[in-house]
Amino acid sequence: MTRPSIEARGLTVALQSNVVLEDLSFSHRGQGLVQVLGPNGAGKSTLLKTIAGVIRPLRGRVLVNGSDVTGNPRLAGQYIGYLPQEAGEAYSGLPLTAWEIVESEALLRRGSWPRIGLGDGGRSRLVAQLLSLVGLRREAWHRRFDRLSGGEKQRVLLARALVHDPPVLLLDEPLAPIDPVGRASMARLIGGLSRDKLVLVTSHDPGLLMEYTTAVLLLNRTVYFYGSPDEVLRLESLRAIYGESVQSVGDHLHIGDTACRGG
Repeated sequence: MTRPSIEARGLTVALQSNVVLEDLSFSHRGQGLVQVLGPNGAGKSTLLKTIAGVIRPLRGRVLVNGSDVTGNPRLAGQYIGYLPQEAGEAYSGLPLTAWEIVESEALLRRGSWPRIGLGDGGRSRLVAQLLSLVGLRREAWHRRFDRLSGGEKQRVLLARALVHDPPVLLLDEPLAPIDPVGRASMARLIGGLSRDKLVLVTSHDPGLLMEYTTAVLLLNRTVYFYGSPDEVLRLESLRAIYGESVQSVGDHLHIGDTACRGG
C-alpha cells in the first residue's frame, strides 16, 4: 500500500489579482497530522482548496500520492477527503437526513466501491459503519441535518469525506462550530484518523490537536515556517506570523486566546 503524501512545489496563488500565497513549498510523506496555523486571512483555506484542486495556482504544482493534481479536483478527489468550512451550507434548508447525506456521497463514489471492497448490497452497511466511526449517536442517523447540533453536523460531514476511504484528509476548521466539550471529542477522533491517514487540519485552537501533531505549517500569506512542532513553535517564528499578539509566559507561548508549549 502506497504511503500517503502531499508535496507543494513553489505555490503562488492569487485571488482577485491579490497574491495570497507566494512560493510556498512543503512536503509530508506517511501517516500523521499536519496543523496549518495562522491568523485570519493568512491563506489557510486557500491552501487547502489549492491542494484539493479547487483553485489553480499562478505558479507551482501540487502532488498527492505522487500524482500531479494541480487544478484538477476530479483527480485530487481520488486521493483526498475534503471538509471545507462552508460544507454544511450546501444542505441548509434541505430535508435531508444525516444518513441520506452520507448515502448520497456513497452513490456518487460508486467508482471506488470495488477498490474498498463494497458491492451493491453493502451501501447501507458502509453508511452505518461510517456514522458509527465518527461517533454520531444512532438516534441522530435519520434526523434532518439542519436539526443537528454543530458537532453532530461536523461528524456527518466527516463521515461523508471518508466514504471512499481516502489516504489524505483536508479538514478546514473542523472544530470551529462545536461547543468546548464536543471539541475535545472531535480532536480525539481526528487524532485517531491520523494514525492511518495523512491529515491536514486548520485550527485556531492548536492545543487540542497538539498531542497528535506530526508537523506544523505556520502561515501568513507570503511568510511561512514548516517543520516539527518543536522546530516551528518558537517565539521568533510565531511573532513573524502573528505579530505582537504572541506572548511568552513561562514554558508556554500564548497567541491571543490560544496557547502552545514553546520549543
